[in-house]
Amino acid sequence: MDVGGTNTDLVLECAKGVFYHKVPTTLKNQSIGVVEGVRGICSLAGIKPSEVDVIVHGTTTATNITIEHKGSETGMLTTRGFRDILHIGRHKRPYNFSLHFTVPWQDQPLVKRRNRIAISERILPPSGEVETALNEQEVRDAIKLFKKRGINSIVVGFMFAFLNDAHERRAKEIILEEMPDAYVTLSSEVANVMREYERFSTAAMNCYVGPKTAFYLRDLESKLREAGVTSKLRIMQSNGGVSTVESCAARPIRILMSGPAGGVIGGASEGVMAGVSNVITVDIGGTSADISTIPDGRVKIMNPRDTYVSGHPVLTPMIDLVTIGAGGGSVAFIDEAGAFNVGPRSAGSEPGPACYGRGGVEPTVTDAQVVLGRLDPDLVLGGDLKLDPELSWKAIEEKIANPLGMSVKEAALGIIKIINNNMALAIRSNSLARGIDPREFSILPFGGAGPLHGVALAEAISAKDIIVPVAPGITAAVGLLKTDLQYDHTEAAIVELNASGDDELARINEAARRLHARVVAELDDDGIPRDQQRVEMVAECRYRGQGFELRAKMPDGPVTHANKSVIVDSFHDQHQVDYGYSYRDQEVELITLRAIGRAAVERLHVPKVRETDGSSIDRALMFVRTTTFDDGSTLETPRYDRTKLYAGDKVNGPAILVQHDSTTLVPPGYVAETLDYGNTRVRRAGIA
Repeated sequence: MDVGGTNTDLVLECAKGVFYHKVPTTLKNQSIGVVEGVRGICSLAGIKPSEVDVIVHGTTTATNITIEHKGSETGMLTTRGFRDILHIGRHKRPYNFSLHFTVPWQDQPLVKRRNRIAISERILPPSGEVETALNEQEVRDAIKLFKKRGINSIVVGFMFAFLNDAHERRAKEIILEEMPDAYVTLSSEVANVMREYERFSTAAMNCYVGPKTAFYLRDLESKLREAGVTSKLRIMQSNGGVSTVESCAARPIRILMSGPAGGVIGGASEGVMAGVSNVITVDIGGTSADISTIPDGRVKIMNPRDTYVSGHPVLTPMIDLVTIGAGGGSVAFIDEAGAFNVGPRSAGSEPGPACYGRGGVEPTVTDAQVVLGRLDPDLVLGGDLKLDPELSWKAIEEKIANPLGMSVKEAALGIIKIINNNMALAIRSNSLARGIDPREFSILPFGGAGPLHGVALAEAISAKDIIVPVAPGITAAVGLLKTDLQYDHTEAAIVELNASGDDELARINEAARRLHARVVAELDDDGIPRDQQRVEMVAECRYRGQGFELRAKMPDGPVTHANKSVIVDSFHDQHQVDYGYSYRDQEVELITLRAIGRAAVERLHVPKVRETDGSSIDRALMFVRTTTFDDGSTLETPRYDRTKLYAGDKVNGPAILVQHDSTTLVPPGYVAETLDYGNTRVRRAGIA
């Protein structure tokens, strides 16, 4: 189940087949909508909730807390003299050439300055020796102050704790003695790496979102139990793997990009089913569009220097994607200067687009699709969601068309063109700007609104074709059932590899041993047999003096003088791939070791659809209505029930393919071919 800003999507695989379901997201408490959805899809499949073996959940709870700045009041203990690290940051300007901008880490701090308390203690590099012992009385005094202020979420960030975490661990013991119910995060637990600002920010973010996220996850687990679901509950992480409720409640920074990650995994698997290795996924829901480029079928992990959430650096592995405010609920408006804008503000599901009839009066992208005849008011969600086209027409006419002196259809086309251009720019930033040629890629649009925009986006970036998933509106939920359990742990191991001696290599191997034991312990706690566990060691390296690291391969077994060149050569190769050059004669520094523990889980199996028997596609024809396309032409356009098309069937545009969870637009001059699994390839007519 995947919770979005507008809808909650569910997919169920059981002995009777694969079932898909959609329910409105309950924004005040997402778990209510989730439980309703679980009951609904089980009823649809004719099974009892108690028969479900495992549930995988993608959530935006932690993300929304950061976006809306509704995190917990947090207290911080830090080394004396370094109280303002979180305020100073890296002296980076969010916008280099703007005189009017906000600095997120100063204007919306994760920990207010009055709640950052300095403690006498000091650990020195490079060995981690203690220069000043921890003043335990100062820690106790600080906790008394936090209790007086009603703060029970506390982050501990001491200088050089990644070299020696003894002071942080002792501080945590004292905190729990004084305040047993406190939510405590140590910087050495969540980001055991160098760079104090990023480490402190990561730990502070964990405490900021932690209490509310932990409450949501445990509340959801409790509500599912009350509904009769006794199965394991797994949570999607930002790195593309799933984890347990307890693990994610303790480290919610792991699920800051939980929802979008499921979409990327689902999109990648859809590319495999279509026999396409190069895909650009575009997940367009009601509120946002999440875009990711997948070359050669490999889901990319973002470089740590780019992992920002709401303007704050967070050192946790995240799938490489771009998110913009563009979706079916994006509001069209005219600003104070008279410019025509669409998004990023969204009408969401409450009140939703004007056509929902729930009190919304502002025109949205969905309203534009209705006015242009691309969304049939009586067919959305299989007729479960009735739309009022008159309300769409009125909203666009009053808010856009009349003020700009244009017809309602011209205004609706303008809304679509603006939102498509916004998304095309984001796609280019994630592909072309990184040296990737979109002409070699297929656009894979999904989400409830995705297939309506697929062809226009492909034209805008010159993609070779469009692949529409089997269940576009549910693809992010499908991705949750196509991923593995995964845990990441890091440890600092700063070594100049070329000049390293026996002592340095022994230090690397000892750190690798500890990390290996840590991830194995987590997989053991999940009940994963040892023969099903896979642990990968990664070396994060840089050229001496560089600001950030790249991932390099580790040799099999212990690092020795004979095989340390495996790490060095791998780093040079990765630098060449990422930046187009490398310095083979320069010193390479190992900065961080990372252990990634994985365990394969049973994957969703999507059955193939029936092959075409040569019969007419009229078997899928529903009716014909007028539809307006991007070139302004209004044509009689047939609607086809997509579920009645067989593998090999071809539908010539103009046409609209209708299904319960989404609608696919096939403009004139394009042809849509149904593929083996019921997915669809859309391309220009006459192109093989």
